[in-house]
Amino acid sequence: MRTRGDIVQADVSQLLVRWSAGDQAALKELIPVVYGELRRLGRYALRRDRRESLLQPTALVHEVWLRMAGRKQFSIESRGQFYALAAKMMRDILVDQLRRRQAAKRGGSQIEIALDDANPSERPRQVDFLILDEAMTRLAGIKSRYTQIVELRYMAGLTIEETAEALNVSHATIEREWNFARAWLRRELQAESSQ
Repeated sequence: MRTRGDIVQADVSQLLVRWSAGDQAALKELIPVVYGELRRLGRYALRRDRRESLLQPTALVHEVWLRMAGRKQFSIESRGQFYALAAKMMRDILVDQLRRRQAAKRGGSQIEIALDDANPSERPRQVDFLILDEAMTRLAGIKSRYTQIVELRYMAGLTIEETAEALNVSHATIEREWNFARAWLRRELQAESSQ
């Protein structure tokens, strides 16, 4: 017997396939179904900036929708792929906002980040989000999935299992690649801060 969650997931998948094929009416049907989850992702992405943010979760979600609606055609076949795209767009939007903030005021792109799960009581350290973004771009040059994993875990707050489902790979693969990506980013950010 299918649960309500299964039905909603099936509906989301069908709407995504229709939208990917160019059916703009599917996007209008999709909005109320996934809006709450996107707001949760937006709140998660924005919680890292302890100071007054230029964007609120609602504004971030609306900006994501505008960018999605502006795309002519692309291939999204699953709910996980949709949320991966949303997380990537949120990262891009925040980078754009931080660049504008930094242009207005030096140091305006500092955020807190914790790349070490080994000691969860340790306070996250301040890093420049734009430097993190540049490091993630370099990381994508090694393997693009590393960056997707960081976006899903860091920007969207997905668990290892949810990330594995979104990227359609095994839990063990995500665990291994997440560990590599975190270690690589930690090294890159330490090298940047020592310069």
